[in-house]
Amino acid sequence: MAIWNLGSINLDLIYSLPHLPAAGETLAAREYNRYLGGKGANMSVAARRAGSDVRHIGAVGTDGDWALDRLTDFGVDTTHVTRLEAATGHAIIAVDPKGENQIILFPGANRALQGAALKQALTQAKPGDTLVTQNETNLQAEAVQQARAQGLRVAYAAAPFEASAVEAVLPYLDFLILNEIEAQQLEASTGKSPAALGIRDVIITLGGEGALHIDGMTGKVTDVSACRVIPVDTTGAGDTFTGYVLSGLDQGLTMADAMHQANRAAAIMVTRHGTADVIPTQDEVRNANL
Repeated sequence: MAIWNLGSINLDLIYSLPHLPAAGETLAAREYNRYLGGKGANMSVAARRAGSDVRHIGAVGTDGDWALDRLTDFGVDTTHVTRLEAATGHAIIAVDPKGENQIILFPGANRALQGAALKQALTQAKPGDTLVTQNETNLQAEAVQQARAQGLRVAYAAAPFEASAVEAVLPYLDFLILNEIEAQQLEASTGKSPAALGIRDVIITLGGEGALHIDGMTGKVTDVSACRVIPVDTTGAGDTFTGYVLSGLDQGLTMADAMHQANRAAAIMVTRHGTADVIPTQDEVRNANL
């Protein structure tokens, strides 16, 4: 089967700082790097490196050929990435010595995708394929509605969190993944706990504490512990986790096994500086001493 990802494509500009800046503070960076990023691109690369057939749907600007080249190098199908008269999305990321980060995001072409391009792309998908999207593009609601009608497994990563965006897609989801803070925000906006949303599978990531899976049909909660590592950069760890979980399910793993594999991938990811370019391969995940 294939994983179809309506997702952002960004240039990530990463600055290593002595600490995260306070309001009005000017800091000299200790190091600077640029990488392919965006939650969408990160998830596509992670799912591909985990072994799945990944088809990316999105948009870049006239300056975005480098991004398409990188995605193609990783083995992601970019047939359905549109070039638009807009700037390619980018993010300015500050990282402190403990691996915590602050991010300024400019959506650019990611928010200018045309409905006709999305519809045409998804007509190529087959029942049993997976669609995943996040809140860094437009057309999320249209995508999940079409995917559900075509018999795809529909997944949503609720970040960056916006209550109205999540609520618009909730009726069409088979799978929802969000972090602990996002879960609290969603419950505050809907008045429902994650277990009461009526979604078949909900995962709540807990950072260094691992993740929880909630079976929306039975209410059973499964706790999957994190691997113990010393993080240097947490950027992209959640995207790596999501891509690996979806790939594991796509390849027939149980939810628990897919989450264990994804935890290992995320643990490796936080020991590296960078985003899509440093997501671990399946062999690295399998052979890591964690």
